[in-house]
Amino acid sequence: MYYPEIDSVIMQLGPLAIRWYGLMYLLGFAAFWWLGRVRARQAQSVLIVPQIEDLVFYCALGTVLGGRIGYVLFYASDRWLVDPLVLLRIWEGGMSFHGGLLGVLLALILFSRRYQLPLFRVADFVAPMVPVGLFFGRIGNFINGELWGAPTSVSWGMQVACANRYDLCVNKLQLAPGTVMTPPLHPSQLYEAALEGLVLFVLLWWYSAKPRTAPGVSGLFLLGYGSFRFVVEWVRLPDSHLGYLAFDWLTMGQVLSLPMMLAGTILLGIAYRRSSV
Repeated sequence: MYYPEIDSVIMQLGPLAIRWYGLMYLLGFAAFWWLGRVRARQAQSVLIVPQIEDLVFYCALGTVLGGRIGYVLFYASDRWLVDPLVLLRIWEGGMSFHGGLLGVLLALILFSRRYQLPLFRVADFVAPMVPVGLFFGRIGNFINGELWGAPTSVSWGMQVACANRYDLCVNKLQLAPGTVMTPPLHPSQLYEAALEGLVLFVLLWWYSAKPRTAPGVSGLFLLGYGSFRFVVEWVRLPDSHLGYLAFDWLTMGQVLSLPMMLAGTILLGIAYRRSSV
């Protein structure tokens, strides 16, 4: 299979460029808003419908600011030390889920304090809606032709044209200059869209359909995302400037996912212990 080259710009309106990646963020936040209103109407909801707009605003800020700052600190700390303003240049690309998660956690703390709500119950309310945003984000990665997987012999592997993809072809795959196409690569963006997006959404939506003791839903989200991300990293190319951190297979994504898996397990244990008391 060949990767369909897709222009990252949907349309150009004078100096304003409307990009697919930005549209995916917009769709993710719109889905978050709609699902939040659905959940707020449920009898066991800790939030009411009029609070959802504020919740979306807090979480959007946490996602964008945390995602950008996290990317620079986790994956490009050498650039930040030389040029601190790189933190603000979001248009250059680079977002980290783990940074976005920390940003959203801070946003939920502030939101919970404002409305005098239990933090973990708010987090449990939010957790089932997050995978929808992850799904759209990974589709955006695929459209942009970034975050590719390792070479593969599977029938659905995709060859990517090397024109204008120096980082992928030369830095990551170490292909000879002038190579026209990559070998077939795992479409790891689509793996993550399916696992971190669709599968995790269905799992969390089903689990939270019945009243659960806090922080069980949040724990399942952390454990589920961390596990899916850790597995996909096995077939995903590491960042070229970092490479493998150890053992010729351990990536930064896996290192950052391990604390999530541990925290998720602990939160699930706390929830089930509380429910059994």
